[in-house]
Amino acid sequence: MTRAPANLLAVRSLLIEHLNRDPDRVRDEDLEPNEVGIVGDANHRGGYHCGSDRIVTNDYSVVESSRDRNGLTLDAAALDVGLFRVTSGGRNHNLSTFSTWCVAQCVANAPDTRDIREIIYSPDGNVVRRWDRLGRRSTGDRSHLWHTHFSFFRDSIKANRDQRPLFHRYLSTIGLVKLEENDMTPEEHNWLKTVHQNLTVLDGRNPIGQTYTRTTMGEDHTDPKFQVSHPTLRSIGSQLSVLQTAVESLLNQDFADEQAIITGVLAGLTPQEIAAAIPPTVAEQVVTELSRRLAA
Repeated sequence: MTRAPANLLAVRSLLIEHLNRDPDRVRDEDLEPNEVGIVGDANHRGGYHCGSDRIVTNDYSVVESSRDRNGLTLDAAALDVGLFRVTSGGRNHNLSTFSTWCVAQCVANAPDTRDIREIIYSPDGNVVRRWDRLGRRSTGDRSHLWHTHFSFFRDSIKANRDQRPLFHRYLSTIGLVKLEENDMTPEEHNWLKTVHQNLTVLDGRNPIGQTYTRTTMGEDHTDPKFQVSHPTLRSIGSQLSVLQTAVESLLNQDFADEQAIITGVLAGLTPQEIAAAIPPTVAEQVVTELSRRLAA
């Protein structure tokens, strides 16, 4: 008999856990357990709510995609979500906003939507719309004014692939749960791993990184005896060290030659000008000193 698969039961539990805000009583605002269904009732025949024991001739949920034909088992491959209202992050959220958000993610081909075949929903509670990944259908019956239907490709159900990431991301987007790194899809994990590899491959711990390190030093060779004709960061660094040493040496020198300065000044003066420049208190001492030198 048709059975509810583990991966869709996990989605059901996730939604009820966070959207059934008062589990101790039945409220119109809450998403009650009986409003989230997977397996069709006993009279249901054909479609994604049925497993292999209830399909019909030319069942669209089997024949239109190889993913469905190859994934057919006794498992149902659909999820119905009923009415709810919740306020989070200062905004009101309900079945319509939830459904349109999910459809937008599917239209954008977000990685965590690629197992969804179709969504039948109402964007406003007045009209019914259908998003179909295969582009086969665009309508649905009026029961979808008060519930939204998700069909999943049967091979994803057969593989027991986790279908919670999209719904967890919705709950995170409206602020009911925190999105953890572990909630990323496999493609997002691979993308993050690639970015990390690209950032660390140049750190010198492998041949590519060592080549990069040599290149940044202006060296494109491994032979230390090889002399390049162009300046490198290493040679420029050495030149800067020599220049710095020379500048420091010059700064430590006394460039003032007082005797040369005095000789130059006196050479430009007449004896009268020199005499006039000598203070009277010093003139007698100068005369005495000059007399002594002349006598010697």
